[in-house]
Amino acid sequence: MFYKKNKKANILMENIIFIVLNLVFLSILILFLFSNIGNVAVLEEKYSKQIALIIDSSKPKMEISINMEDAFEESKDEWGEEKIDEVIKKYGELIVINENIVTVKLKDGKGYSYSFFNDVKADAYYAQDNKQYIITINEK
Repeated sequence: MFYKKNKKANILMENIIFIVLNLVFLSILILFLFSNIGNVAVLEEKYSKQIALIIDSSKPKMEISINMEDAFEESKDEWGEEKIDEVIKKYGELIVINENIVTVKLKDGKGYSYSFFNDVKADAYYAQDNKQYIITINEK
């Protein structure tokens, strides 16, 4: 009889430990999700994929302008209240196109990269007068 009580206590303790570990795991997962929702990292991913898709569907001798004001406003927490011109001077270009890889860097770090398949030479630069990024597409 004593053996059965001890066995039930072990099963109960194992279940409690299992539930506590699951709750800890779920709480960490929820904290991670809430920290990344609406974050600059999501905007980096969004813009790099959109730019890559635009380049894939473009033809040589095209010029595309991208309004990124929402990204600049969202990333002010990372940069402070600096103007975008000062941020570009300090951190370098926010959109970098190297070979067939588009990298968008809206915060201090490595940014988010995404590749395109179109066989063109693309360049991106920031136009200070109209506060937009201009992407030029040329033949390779």
